[in-house]
Amino acid sequence: MERVMKIASERAVVVFTLSSCCMCHTVTQLMADQLSVNALVHELDSDPRGKDMERALLKMLGGRGPAVPAVFIGGKLVGGTNRVMSLHLAGELVPMLKSAGALWL
Repeated sequence: MERVMKIASERAVVVFTLSSCCMCHTVTQLMADQLSVNALVHELDSDPRGKDMERALLKMLGGRGPAVPAVFIGGKLVGGTNRVMSLHLAGELVPMLKSAGALWL
């Protein structure tokens, strides 16, 4: 969990993913293409300690659902695809991103 938090604090927006996960791709594309956020994308399957980090993320998410994608904004865990999309549709994601310094609009 310590490594996850260290990486999550490296940039305003961090997305933990797996390279083969279509929902991970969807979330990273939302951040990059639609919102113009320069998120740090950390692919767990490219990290030698990725499995341990995936278990830590699952624990942080309360053991519910998949561990990825896991989105951190301002160093805090926001959640996975459902949570991010819900925030976006409710108009709450952009203010969060602005508050974290990920958007300058």
